[in-house]
Amino acid sequence: MRIERIDRLDDPRLAPYASLTEAQLRNRLSPADGLFIAESPKVIRVALQAGFRPLSMLCEERHIEGDAADIIARVEDMPIYTGAREMLRELTGYTLTRGVLCAMRRPAPLTAEEVCRGARRVAVIDDVTDTTNIGAIFRSAAALGIDAVLLSPTACDPLNRRAVRVSMGTVFLLPWAYLDSTDYLPALRSLGFKTVAMALSDNSVAIDDAALCAEPRLAIILGTEGEGLPSRIIEGADYVARIPMSHQVDSLNVAAASAVAFWQLRAHTN
Repeated sequence: MRIERIDRLDDPRLAPYASLTEAQLRNRLSPADGLFIAESPKVIRVALQAGFRPLSMLCEERHIEGDAADIIARVEDMPIYTGAREMLRELTGYTLTRGVLCAMRRPAPLTAEEVCRGARRVAVIDDVTDTTNIGAIFRSAAALGIDAVLLSPTACDPLNRRAVRVSMGTVFLLPWAYLDSTDYLPALRSLGFKTVAMALSDNSVAIDDAALCAEPRLAIILGTEGEGLPSRIIEGADYVARIPMSHQVDSLNVAAASAVAFWQLRAHTN
């Protein structure tokens, strides 16, 4: 066990937890050398179980022999930086969730072809930039039968610290990849998927439409929080589907809508 007590806030070894932005973590020296931060013992355990490589840990003193004890025992050669709760809050700028952060090596990026191989249902996240929504969409996708997640080039990084925490580590359980272009419908069709755009439009069908639900391979496309999906995606999709609303509510938050869509459109075994 390598316990190293923090005695100065500008210690360069602590840069991943303090001074580096999310963009800098992703491309610390090169994309292949990028890092991400896993927050809370539960999330860190999921990452380790999924095979992610830890580099160091920042831990409140009381958790070394408490909530983080099993993690520390599992990776004995990893440096554990520690200090008082107040110092760690000053270092990071926020109160640590359950008192533990872990810097981990980013995995090599996958391609859309790799993550979609054998998939029957995939979620496509178009330009969603809110980290909480990204994490919640991944959590619903993992729980409700989605096989893989694809993201447009402008969508939020699933390995953003907050997105990882909100997902409860499910970003480590589902394969995901970025699409090469914002005009991705031809790529989805070349991978063998019919496409359904989740949108309120005049030509939409109810989400329980029989033909839609029966599609053997389906890509469920979700749009950004404010403007929704681009018109070219809505017009070019094989289906446009809506979730019926009551009490004059016009729409759901994208994370809530994703859970409804994933459940209704899940693949059924014959």
